[in-house]
Amino acid sequence: MKPRKYSPVFVIGCHRSGTNLMYDTLLSAGGFAIYRASSPVYSTLIPLAGNLERPRNREKLMQLWLRSKQFRRSGLGPEEVRSRVQEECRTGGDFLRIVLGEVARQGSAGRWAVYDPDNILHIPTIKREVPDALFVHIVRDGRDIALSLTKMGGLRPLWWDRPRSLFAAGLNWQWTVRKGRQYGEAFLDDYTEVHYEDLVNAPKQTLARLSAFLDHDLDYGRILRTGLGRVSDPNSSWGEETPTEFHPVNRWKTKLSSREIAALEMMIGDCLEEFGYPLTTNDRRFSLGPRLNLMRILYPRYFEAKLSLKSHTPLGRFASTNPLELTQVPRARVTSGN
Repeated sequence: MKPRKYSPVFVIGCHRSGTNLMYDTLLSAGGFAIYRASSPVYSTLIPLAGNLERPRNREKLMQLWLRSKQFRRSGLGPEEVRSRVQEECRTGGDFLRIVLGEVARQGSAGRWAVYDPDNILHIPTIKREVPDALFVHIVRDGRDIALSLTKMGGLRPLWWDRPRSLFAAGLNWQWTVRKGRQYGEAFLDDYTEVHYEDLVNAPKQTLARLSAFLDHDLDYGRILRTGLGRVSDPNSSWGEETPTEFHPVNRWKTKLSSREIAALEMMIGDCLEEFGYPLTTNDRRFSLGPRLNLMRILYPRYFEAKLSLKSHTPLGRFASTNPLELTQVPRARVTSGN
C-alpha cells in the first residue's frame, strides 16, 4: 500500500452539511486532482448500471457516465476510459481509480479526493474496494441541516408528512450521522469528523488537525488565494443574504419558531448532544403529539428500507438520474418512406 500522503480522500456527510465546502477546501490546498464535480458512483451509477462483473452493465455505466456532468468536468477522452472500464472495472472502487487516477495523472497531482455526501452510507463497501481510502465526515448542527433541507426542498417526506418536512429532515440528519459514525468506528485510523462550525469559525486550527490526519499540507493562506468553488463563493439557500451578511452557523435560532425548536430538539436531542450540540429547551411539559412520535419511530425504518432496496435489489435500476445531470440522447433522424 502506498504511503498515507497518497491515499484517496472521501468527503462525506449529510446533505447541506458543508461537504462541498470541505471538498473545495482540499482542492484549493494543492496536491489533489482538480475535479470540480461530485462523484455519485455508489449512490447513483452502480444502482442504475447493476453488477459490474457483467460486461453489458459496464457498458451501461459508460453510456450513463459519458452523458453526465461528471464526464464533462473530467477532461478525459471517452474511448480511453471506455477501454479501461471494460478491461479493469469490476467495482465502483475500480471505476473511481480509473477515472480520478487518470485526472490526477494528467494534472500531475499526487492524490485524488471524492465528493458525494451519500458515500457516508457506503463506507464499508468503499473501504473493501478502496482499502487505502480516508474518510472526512463533516458534521453540522442538525437544526441547521433540517432548516436548510426544508428551505431547499432537498428531502421528500412521505406524502402525508409534507407539512412536517422540517422534522423528517431532522430525522434524516440523525439517521445519517449516526450511520456514518457507526461505520467509521470500524476504521478509526482512517476516519475523522470535522464540525462545519469549526471549519467556518476556526479554519486554521481545524485545518491543522485535518492536515495531520491526511498527511497533507492544508495551508490556509494558499487555500484562500486559490479559492476554488465554495471557498470564495459560498452556497446559500437564503437568497436575501448579501456576501457581508453570510452567517451560516446557527441560523435555526432566528429562522425557526420556539415551538419548532422545541419539537425538533425533543425528536433528535439525544443525537444533537451526542455530536456536541447543546440543547436550548428544557420544557418537559411540551408534548410531541401522536404524529411526530410516529415519525420518530417510522422514519429510521423508512430510510433503511430505501437504502436497502436501492443498493441490493433490482429496484436500484429506477434510481433518479438527477445527480448525473445527463445530457439528452440525440434523437434519430426521421426520413420519409418514399
